[in-house]
Amino acid sequence: MAAHPELLTAAVTVAIEDLVRGYGPKGVLNGVSLDIAPGEFVVLLGRSGCGKSTLLRALAGLDAAVSGTGRVTVPDRVSVVFQDSRLLPWATVIENVVLGLDGGDAHAKGLQALAEVGLDGREHAWPHQLSGGEQQRVALARSLVRDPQLLLADEPFGALDALTRIRMHGLLRELYDRHHPAVLLVTHDVDEAITLADRVIVLDQGRIALERRIDLDGGSARDRNPSDPAFAAIRTELLAALGVPTGTTTGTTTGPTTGPAIGETPRHDVARDRPHDHAGPERNPS
Repeated sequence: MAAHPELLTAAVTVAIEDLVRGYGPKGVLNGVSLDIAPGEFVVLLGRSGCGKSTLLRALAGLDAAVSGTGRVTVPDRVSVVFQDSRLLPWATVIENVVLGLDGGDAHAKGLQALAEVGLDGREHAWPHQLSGGEQQRVALARSLVRDPQLLLADEPFGALDALTRIRMHGLLRELYDRHHPAVLLVTHDVDEAITLADRVIVLDQGRIALERRIDLDGGSARDRNPSDPAFAAIRTELLAALGVPTGTTTGTTTGPTTGPAIGETPRHDVARDRPHDHAGPERNPS
């Protein structure tokens, strides 16, 4: 049985040392070591079955039934955002946001968090009355109301339509700039990784295949332009690390399945672009 992550209360630091995780005889993580600096935005990129979600669950302490070894050190305040919002359907928006939050000011904190994600005035709505994007905004508010030192995000925009996904990128970076937690976000989308990250980690067959700091000129991450040649060069480098031919243009995530619209820069989803040689679906075991 995997040990729970150790808690680090004095400083915001994430340290993973020689992490091994497996499901029965199948190894998923094979000696991963990774540090995340205070306030750093790290994106974990990889094809299905490579161990991305397994690594995130190890940091969240959600893998107690998984065999493995290694050392995981996390801060004491950790929040998780999943691909689906996981809202309680029988609870209102504000009740979902403050669920489990202690203190007499919990309601006020919940309202403030909803305002930050653009949902002020919707606190009494029910989850079924919200769009998918709005439900994910509630999930973000629920995570941020706890003032996390580490925010873990497991493909939080994967189920959203293309335009909503782009808006959520901007919202997440805005919230990150305001609260500045350390972030580990899992994705299949190469352009999403470059757009959001300070650093991208490519995971392949349970090992780190590439670490790439995103040091594009032009200021903040929100100003990064996929049509910029430097952006395109990083995309090519990451796709190569993922084993995707650099000429691949199918499997975009911002246009129709037949390819990007004329004049659009292709967005590569490695779950679709990678040749079909993966070991299994991302959710099990990764």
